[in-house]
Amino acid sequence: EVQLLESGGGLVQPGGSLRLSCLGSGFTFSSYTMNWVRQAPGKGLEWLAGISVGGSTVMYADSVKGRFTISRDNAKNTLYLQLDALKTEDTAMYYCAKEAAAYQVVKIYNEYEAGRLQRGQGTQVTVSP
Repeated sequence: EVQLLESGGGLVQPGGSLRLSCLGSGFTFSSYTMNWVRQAPGKGLEWLAGISVGGSTVMYADSVKGRFTISRDNAKNTLYLQLDALKTEDTAMYYCAKEAAAYQVVKIYNEYEAGRLQRGQGTQVTVSP
């Protein structure tokens, strides 16, 4: 059974930082392109970032480019998202996500496509003064 377990969320002030982690199990983590998506209250899923199987290729949504950094440690089956310069509009539930198939290219997902990804239960990030 595929499991994605996110952690690291919390309450932070604007301008602050957090590091999210996602532990994958039940699949060969190193064979899958991985992504982070988020859902703010009352809004749809927003794709944020993706990383290739070896970590050499990354892509970001314009809304987080230059502030968020995606990375992975295949030896630990773990995906990370470093969140810096946080803004109140970053408040959302954050999910790590993957395609059902292995070795997919890193790409930008629209809301519909993001909703079709396999994802975990999420970790809440709240940015508030």
